[in-house]
Amino acid sequence: METHSILVTGGAGFIGTNLVNELERRGHEVVALDLLNNDREHYIRADSKNYRQLERVFDRSAFDYVYHLAAEYGRWNGEDYYENLWQTNVIGTKHMLRLQEKLKFRMIFFSSAEVYGDYNGIMSEDVMMDNPIKDTYQMNDYAITKWAGELMCMNSATMFGTETVRVRPVNCYGPHEHYTPYRGFIPKFIYHALFNKPYTVYKGHKRIIDFVEDSCRTWANIVDNFIPGEVYNVGGRPEWERDIKEYSDIILNAVGRDDSLVTYEEAEPFTTKVKTMDFTKAVRDLKHDPNVSPEEGIQRTVEWMKKYYRIEE
Repeated sequence: METHSILVTGGAGFIGTNLVNELERRGHEVVALDLLNNDREHYIRADSKNYRQLERVFDRSAFDYVYHLAAEYGRWNGEDYYENLWQTNVIGTKHMLRLQEKLKFRMIFFSSAEVYGDYNGIMSEDVMMDNPIKDTYQMNDYAITKWAGELMCMNSATMFGTETVRVRPVNCYGPHEHYTPYRGFIPKFIYHALFNKPYTVYKGHKRIIDFVEDSCRTWANIVDNFIPGEVYNVGGRPEWERDIKEYSDIILNAVGRDDSLVTYEEAEPFTTKVKTMDFTKAVRDLKHDPNVSPEEGIQRTVEWMKKYYRIEE
């Protein structure tokens, strides 16, 4: 296996931490870049929305590949802190593209399955190109910024010949994801269950979740079969699709609580009820093969959160 020099922006975040670990395990020379102060080895502090800080990183080192994960995450986070969302997700990505146009490294841009919005059919990668934007109604600024990032990547490739692969994670979860009110439903439910805090489950919503180590193996495979211009959905096995109430039940069982702290309500507004994803391309090109079931993955995530938050048995 050929080894490469790789930069991971957002490398101290949830997915970034797991991806850096996977790339290092394969022998690549990896540098993690993040806004957070961090004492890990091979780490650089920089803010992706500040061009000078990024430029200084590339003045010091040359990279074959950049995994660009640095982003503000989440629908409601994007509503409450929209300045941060647009500056990081759009301006920060534009900065990275300007550097890519100059230095010609290959990039893997992390978008989101949120770009499909409220599309009712099977969410294959070509949906975004084959349907008018009104037919894939993007229901929040987070989704819009991610689609803007993809459009900028495609535009840069056309104008300047840059080479980028885009990926759309689908409900990735697992260790190293700290709780905030803006995270996905898996860490939120686990955190509330661990601390015996009430939470709400909306009925009628179905999702596929994917354990982060499974996803990271697939993303790490991109450098071994890099196809410029391609875009990939990456998520769990379709047969693992569950109602969100079922995930809540699995979490409560793993934590050892009943559902007395859960309030059940009808469908959540401005949220897609069912996302039916197509992962055929990732299986074909990237050997995508998730093997951690929701039951196992949730149990492992619960154990990690217990250690992180120092919860005694």
